[in-house]
Amino acid sequence: MSQITGDALRGHLETLVLSALEKGDAHGFEILKRLRDAASGALQLKEGSLYPALYRMESSGWIKGAWEASDSTRRGPRRRTYRLTAKGRRRLDEARGEFKQFVAVIGTILGIAS
Repeated sequence: MSQITGDALRGHLETLVLSALEKGDAHGFEILKRLRDAASGALQLKEGSLYPALYRMESSGWIKGAWEASDSTRRGPRRRTYRLTAKGRRRLDEARGEFKQFVAVIGTILGIAS
């Protein structure tokens, strides 16, 4: 399977992140891990793409971020953990419908739709 990188992801990153957060709260690295695992390693997403998307999504109200408590027993810098909001759940549902329609139309054009 070939790698899926930046250009192929353009326009879909936010939906993918919402889907990853549907599985539970996560910090940035965990979101990347969930996406890579779900794609069996075929998805090559860089942190430099993820964090600006997280900031945009938080500004849109789709996700909510919070810094972990400073008294955490984990070593290293504090992490920002994100969770899906009700508005984000609605956006994810809309995006899934839009993507299904997109796949159906493109599939028909390419002659691969069932």
